[in-house]
Formats: sequence, C-alpha cells, structure tokens
Amino acid sequence: MFPSTITRLLNIERSEAAPVIAGFLMQFSLFVCYFAMRPIRETMGVVGGVNNLQWLFTATFVATLAVSPLFGWLVSRAKHRNITRWALGFFGLNILGFALAIHLHGETVWLARVFFVWLSVFNLMAISLAWSVLVDVFDSGQARRLFAMMAAGASLGGLVGPLIGVLFVTHIGNAGLLVVAASMLVVTAFCADHLLTHHVRPDRDNRIAAPAPESRLGGNPFEGAVHVFTSPLLLGIALFVVLLASVSTFLYFEQARFVAERFTDRAEQTRFFSSVDAVVQFLTLLIQVFLTGRIASTLGIRVLLLTVPILMTAGFLMLSVSTMLGMYVVVMVIRRVGEYALVRPGREMLFTAVPTADKYKAKSFIDTVVYRGADAVSGWVKAASDMLLTPQMGAVAGAILAFAWMFSGVYTLRQHRRAEERVV
Repeated sequence: MFPSTITRLLNIERSEAAPVIAGFLMQFSLFVCYFAMRPIRETMGVVGGVNNLQWLFTATFVATLAVSPLFGWLVSRAKHRNITRWALGFFGLNILGFALAIHLHGETVWLARVFFVWLSVFNLMAISLAWSVLVDVFDSGQARRLFAMMAAGASLGGLVGPLIGVLFVTHIGNAGLLVVAASMLVVTAFCADHLLTHHVRPDRDNRIAAPAPESRLGGNPFEGAVHVFTSPLLLGIALFVVLLASVSTFLYFEQARFVAERFTDRAEQTRFFSSVDAVVQFLTLLIQVFLTGRIASTLGIRVLLLTVPILMTAGFLMLSVSTMLGMYVVVMVIRRVGEYALVRPGREMLFTAVPTADKYKAKSFIDTVVYRGADAVSGWVKAASDMLLTPQMGAVAGAILAFAWMFSGVYTLRQHRRAEERVV
C-alpha cells in the first residue's frame, strides 16, 4: 500500500501498512469527533458557572464510576469485535440526542451541565477504547515504532476538529457541530472493526496472541479494578495517571477563569477554545511525525514519560514568580502538547505487557474512574487552595505535584521492565 521508500522512511514493514492506515484513520476520526465537541464543553462549563467547576468534576467522577461496571459487563459478555461496535454506537446516539436538545431548547444551564459531564465521560472512555484496540493488535516492538504514527492521526484529527468549530460554529451552531461529530464517530467504529477483524496480532516474541474476533473475554465486570490494585505495573500506571490528572486540573481551573473574565459571548468563548486546541494539535502533530517515534526507538519509553513532568515542574515554578494570566495559557499549551505527543503514546506502550482482558477492563478503569476520581479530588483541592493560598503558593503546590508525577513515572517504568522480562 505504501511505496518502499515511504515504508523505509516511516520505519513500517509492508505487512503493517494496512493496519497502520486503519489505526491512523481510527484515531483521526475519533479526535475530529471529540475536538469538534470539546469547545462546546468548555463553553458549557462557563455557562454552568466557573465557580461550580469542582461540582461538575465531582459529578463527572460519579457518572464515570456508574458507567465503568457497565463497560466491564460489555467487555466480559460481548464478542471481541462487538465491544467497539456497541460502545461507539451507543455514544453516537447520545450525541444526536444532545444535538436535538440544543436545537430545541438552546444552551440552558442544566443542559450545559449534563453535556459537560457526558462529554467528560465520553472522551476518556472512547479514547481509552481506541487505544485498547491498538495495544491488542500491535505487540511491544511494533508499538515503539508505530504508535507515534497512529497518534499523529489523533493530532491531525485534533487539529481539524477545532478548525471545524472556528469556521462553521457561527453558521451551523453548536447543534450542527454535534451532528458532524456523530458522523465522524461512525468512521471510528468502522476502522476499529476492521482492525479487530482483519489484523489480529500473531503470537510474536513469545507473547500471548490477541483473541479471535468472535471470542469472548469472559470474567466479571469488576476484575479490571481488582487487577489494578494487585498488579504492581497497573498500580504504577494508575498512580502516574492520578498525578497527571491533578496537574492538568490545576491548570484547567485557571484557564476557565481567564476565559470567563475576557469573553462574555458564548460563540466567542467557543472560538477561543477552538483556536487554542488548533495550536496545540498543530504543534503536537509536528512533534509526533518528526520526533516521538525516533525518541521511543532510540531512547526508550523513559524519555516519553518523564520529559513533561520535568517541564511542568519548571512551568509551575515560573508561575510562582509571574502571575500574568497569559502565562497560564502558555503553560497549559506546553502541558497538553507534551501529553499528546509524548506521554500518551508512552503510557499506551506500557499496556502491551499486560494480558488481553486487562487491556480493556483494567485499562478502562484507569483511564476513566481513576482519572476522573483524581479530577474530582484535585478540583476540590484547587478550590480550597484558591481560598487559603496566594496564587504564588498555589503554583508552588503545583510544582510539588509535578515533581511527584515524575517519580511515579520512574517507579512505573521499573515495573514495566520487570513485566516484560517475565513475559519474554
């Protein structure tokens, strides 16, 4: 499918071209879907009240906690290939329902709050599921070479999605953007189905092959959560995610306050968030295409996981010196670019060393319940710190969190190396 010169340039074997294209398109369409809706969520967060964000984060955690066992049940009972069909089909119907509600009732406060919570659950579950498919199809060696290329599809989708908002929101409104997002989710489901049906991973490097598309993973809906607390590797990943989410939440609250103070028009708020997302995804795409794969192949996962925590420690220390609101936006962009371009691909590579069931159940539990739980707790901590601490001291607290995040990465990498040694 690719000329030999391109496969050599991208470090892709000819037999890998088809699944890489499918994985790229799956990530692209999913992130177009999500990032077309993300600015609407940010606007809805402002509609619901900036001072109520910690309540929205708590509601999101409760909703995630309720949905997680249902997803665990689906993974246990559904045929392997039907997991993505049913999950993404359900989410697609949800999106169309919100589009109809906004068209009929507008952005009311309660509709805004419900949509904020729903999208915050959807984005983690859908993105986690897409990566579960990839770690199911590709082995550890392939992941180091190929995950950055497919993550670039996510970044390109994350660039196109906000641009759709910038160009068309004033013409088709938020309801129209939701219809566009639903259509892209159909493409995501098709690509995931293609990967699970035609590109089942062989038993390479003495690793366990992926199950057949018509098989069932079995087990119970709660075993993923149990495995997180009994496996040193999964526990390390969970701790890493908790601190990642905490650092992100501290910065997110500052971003929301900044936008609420500067923009009063809802469409202008959506346009601003879309513009920031476009910048983030453009920079991320450049790094993924030219740097991430080479870093993973030559320097290993360690550099992918530890670079951003180190930079965020320095960024928070800068914020403790300078309280300019624009500085918060700069640090937020650095954090998001680093997460998408380096941390996310590196974190997903860790899951190639766990059993297939954990790639869906334990991974989903970490990516949703653990992440949103950290969001909720850190949201209240941030609200309390705003009342008790000066902005400078709050930034110092953020630096301490980022420093702890770095050390959790060191522990997780050590457990991953031990897990790979046991498998081989």
